[in-house]
Amino acid sequence: MNMKRNQADSIPDVYCMSTQQSPTFSTRLIEWQHVHGRHGLPWHSSNPYHVWLSEIMLQQTQVNTVIPYYQAFLAKFPTILTLAEAGSDEVMAAWSGLGYYTRARNLHRAAQLIVAQHQGQFPDDVEQVMALPGIGRSTAAAICAFAFGQCRPILDGNVKRVLARWAGITGFPGDKKVEAAMWVLAEQLVPQADIETYTQAQMDLGSLVCTRSKPRCDVCPVAADCVARQTGRTTSLPTPKPRKAIPTRATTMLLIWRGDKLLLQKRPDRGIWGGLWCLPEVDTSLDAEAWCARHGMALESTTCLPAFEHVFTHFRLTISPVACEVSGPGLTPDEQWQWFDHKSALAAGIPQPLRRLLTNRQAVLL
Repeated sequence: MNMKRNQADSIPDVYCMSTQQSPTFSTRLIEWQHVHGRHGLPWHSSNPYHVWLSEIMLQQTQVNTVIPYYQAFLAKFPTILTLAEAGSDEVMAAWSGLGYYTRARNLHRAAQLIVAQHQGQFPDDVEQVMALPGIGRSTAAAICAFAFGQCRPILDGNVKRVLARWAGITGFPGDKKVEAAMWVLAEQLVPQADIETYTQAQMDLGSLVCTRSKPRCDVCPVAADCVARQTGRTTSLPTPKPRKAIPTRATTMLLIWRGDKLLLQKRPDRGIWGGLWCLPEVDTSLDAEAWCARHGMALESTTCLPAFEHVFTHFRLTISPVACEVSGPGLTPDEQWQWFDHKSALAAGIPQPLRRLLTNRQAVLL
């Protein structure tokens, strides 16, 4: 028995439609894309570096947010070689504000590997692409489709939503068995020509028409045989992720000012804000004086600023900032600690909450 069929059969009621209808799916999407899809995006190119960069930036980030970052990043690092030769601080500064900073670290490391292992040429073998840091199966397939015209299925969030509704696939798409069934269907639907248009069409259909809420079924090119529409389940498919309470955490961040210079600490590469320049943290504002004393500084004054919340994927962080004026020699600059003036701090690789703080006049003791 065919292995692909076994995978699909392992999940009861996954397919509510007959895949005999599937040959027209790709044709309709391609035709729709030519007329109604997005055209002229800055990364619409066969240059594999441009495609790769855009695919990484577009992970969990909307197109309109990505465009200015993509353009600025490419202007600063126009080739894989320039990216590979750049310092990590320079790369993180160019990524600062885009979030999910592991993407930037993986991108930088992958560029170095491409130079070392592939003579600076982006590989066209999908297995070699998947071996690069930060590139999974769907991202590798999208890169190979756009850059090299390879006919491979993709399965990002938008595509999962389209397939779940059109084929009536039940179960949370993040579940391994459900995802496996989606891969089987995605493979069956791949056309043997015009793969670039088809790949973009899937992304655009999910982003512009088959949206999370209020899908525009009246203009959908595959609405006629969409199971979710036929059965009144467009609001319940795809099956949502089982809800869990989002934990909350709290921290106090110190803006240590010595004259017009702010003390920042570079985080380890792993973990939250890995590789970024951040503020030192303590448990409460009462710990500020002891922290300064331990690091050779005298605390002259403090200003407690309004607390605010920053939301991560898996938790919420309440930040209580304290602006501190200090005197004394303090920490000697090294790879972990540096003193920045206001302008250079904003130009460095810093997380969004710090950028937000540095636009607050109370936080900047000048």
